[in-house]
Amino acid sequence: MTTTPTIKDRLAKAVGYDSDDRDDDVPSISNADLFIEREPTVGEFLAEIAPTIDGVRRYVVGLFPFITWIGKYNLTWFIGDLIAGVTVGAVVVPQGMAYALLAQLPVEYGLYTSFMGVLIYWFFATSKDITIGPVAVMSQVTGDVVLKAKAQIPEIDPHVVASALAIITGAIIVFLGLARLGWLVEFIPLPAICAFMTGSGVNIIAGQVSKLMGISGVNTRDAPYLVIINTLKRLPDTKLDAALGLTALFMLYLIRGVCSYMSRKQPHRAKTYFFISTLRTVFVILLYTAISAGVNVKHKTKPSFSLIKDVPRGFQHAAVPEVNKKIITSFASEIPAAVIVMLIEHISISKSFGRVNNYVIDPSQELVAIGVTNLLGPFLGAYPATGSFSRTAIKSKAGVRTPFAGVITAIVVLLALYALPAVFYYIPNAALAAVIIHAVGDVITPPKVIFQFWRVSPLEVPIFLAGVLVTVFSTIENGIYTTIGISAAVLVWRLFLSRGRALGVARIRTARANQKYGAGKAGDEAVAEESDQSLRTGFLPLEHEDGSNPRVVVQSPHPGIFIYRFAEGFNYPNAGLYMNHLTEMIFKETRRTDPVLLGKIGDRPWNDSAPRKINLEEADTRPTLKAIILDFSSVNNVDVTAAQTLIDVRNQLDRYAAPDTVDWHFANIENRWTKRALAAAGFGYRSPKPNPGEGAGHWKTIFSIADLGGSDSAAKAAEVAELGDKTDKTVREYDVENAGSDISRFSDKDVPRNPGSAQLVAVQGLNRPYFHFDLQEAVESAIANADRK
Repeated sequence: MTTTPTIKDRLAKAVGYDSDDRDDDVPSISNADLFIEREPTVGEFLAEIAPTIDGVRRYVVGLFPFITWIGKYNLTWFIGDLIAGVTVGAVVVPQGMAYALLAQLPVEYGLYTSFMGVLIYWFFATSKDITIGPVAVMSQVTGDVVLKAKAQIPEIDPHVVASALAIITGAIIVFLGLARLGWLVEFIPLPAICAFMTGSGVNIIAGQVSKLMGISGVNTRDAPYLVIINTLKRLPDTKLDAALGLTALFMLYLIRGVCSYMSRKQPHRAKTYFFISTLRTVFVILLYTAISAGVNVKHKTKPSFSLIKDVPRGFQHAAVPEVNKKIITSFASEIPAAVIVMLIEHISISKSFGRVNNYVIDPSQELVAIGVTNLLGPFLGAYPATGSFSRTAIKSKAGVRTPFAGVITAIVVLLALYALPAVFYYIPNAALAAVIIHAVGDVITPPKVIFQFWRVSPLEVPIFLAGVLVTVFSTIENGIYTTIGISAAVLVWRLFLSRGRALGVARIRTARANQKYGAGKAGDEAVAEESDQSLRTGFLPLEHEDGSNPRVVVQSPHPGIFIYRFAEGFNYPNAGLYMNHLTEMIFKETRRTDPVLLGKIGDRPWNDSAPRKINLEEADTRPTLKAIILDFSSVNNVDVTAAQTLIDVRNQLDRYAAPDTVDWHFANIENRWTKRALAAAGFGYRSPKPNPGEGAGHWKTIFSIADLGGSDSAAKAAEVAELGDKTDKTVREYDVENAGSDISRFSDKDVPRNPGSAQLVAVQGLNRPYFHFDLQEAVESAIANADRK
């Protein structure tokens, strides 16, 4: 059949590219509808990624998820949100003030940040549980930035620097969210997150001990190990604050422990004990504020211990944030660490609670949420905020129903800002230090989790420990960079040094362990009953590297035929290593087809491993190379480097197998673009090209077919009548010989136009007969054509 050349064909011919498309390799089958697979085109790719009106609409609606549920809001949801919102609000007020001190800011800035975080988030939220606001680690990072900026630009107020940091980090995160780049967070592995949280927890606790004990003169911004050493040196300088701080910390742990114990003893009252435990921070702060007021009310100018003192009522620092080059330059080097901290905390927390409560978050939309929060928050004086683990856990357990609970929390914070500033005056700093230590202690990774890491992946335990140690002996930022850098290096190392496996075949049956007749106890001996219907070919590594029973006999499918399975993709980092491993194995297990073609010693390559003198009379029992089968089940795409590596190895092995050629079979290809790439490199077709006038009948086509209907279909009935008792499979491989080359009747549709007009249909396109449905089909094809040779 003559076809009109397309624009692509003319262009390929113009640049000297010889297309390998060979439709004359396709046989004509009388009892099955064949399938011609079309290559994906660049136009299709562009059409897939091009925005559509419907896609733009979904994108815009997706920016405001509350639109999808706010119309269904009801009284039941409101009651759940009210309880959760008030509970979180009672917790966030003392925590927010405590965290503001970590950020080297007056306590009111923690309240501003708490208010804006919970108020804005619900517009953009895809998580009902997450609570945005001031958190310990981000407050610590902000404090480092504020102190560094204070040394460089002392004329700028600390809260101005903190607000500028929120604006810059918020803008970066909003861009990532709008560009739908939330998947970037997946590059931060769990051990890196745990190391960051643990190291940060140790860092923060070390810095709060001096405040807990009333010790002055300790630089809490040194490396944590120095802070610990200096605090221990100044223990004799402990003041009365220690009495409040230590007893407050003890009381926080005591209340939580008692409530946890009682909830196990009295499950029917678990909810009550949960709320008592949740509000322990409020109880402790109120108790010690009352004690402090009773002690210091007559000595306001000379208090007996350190107090928060004056807290302005309302939003006294609301203003347009100041952002200029001088301010940005002062903290430019800390911006990447600040962004990473905000992303790590928020996304990891929201994902965890989404899994616990059976819903899925949108990471990109969550980036929009925290980005917008940090862009708008500074207008009321807020500093950088992100998701809080402790408050999120409280909100979830309190029975939150929708993100609207954040509005309730914002009202509680607003009331605190306007109604309680006079009470805040007497809050002891030692009690706030106890609140911080108690909250941060929960983020430290327990030993059992580290042991679990060791059981799952021993290599990741040193990564975790490295991150913790660097954080303790250096800074939080360096700890983040260390864990992410080492994790990336390990990923690249695994990718570059991944090794494939040579597979063999084994006869496999499914067996069921049934107890012997008359056995009385569950633990009695059972017998394995084989199922003849399940007899099949299994493909296992020849050396049993997968841990399979070494007593199982695994054999090569056929002399001179090799099955090779890739381990982790097939791209430029590992293509050369894979092919080197494959060729080394082939050279070891086979012999050169015709040693005479090596020629004289002077005509050989300098690195040829053949002996100087070849004894043609010496018998070499190794087989010659016939075919290679590549299992692409772990390969998603093929790049130019990998394709060229295949071409080079094919040419090398063709010289080794000369005058024969090596057949290359590919199984389990899942991506159309991978097929296109391999076809462009000349694979998928029988080699060499057919001579003029030679049809497909001179070789054997093995392909898979499927019944168009179910077990009761007319096609099935016809198949039973024709093939008898061989029809227990709905998918089979057929050996088609002596077929014609007329393809005028072929359809490029997935199924015939009239399904009832044919019994069977090909599963995959026959225009590339060396792309196979599975390994079984590939092995049968390789053996059939090896025998033909």
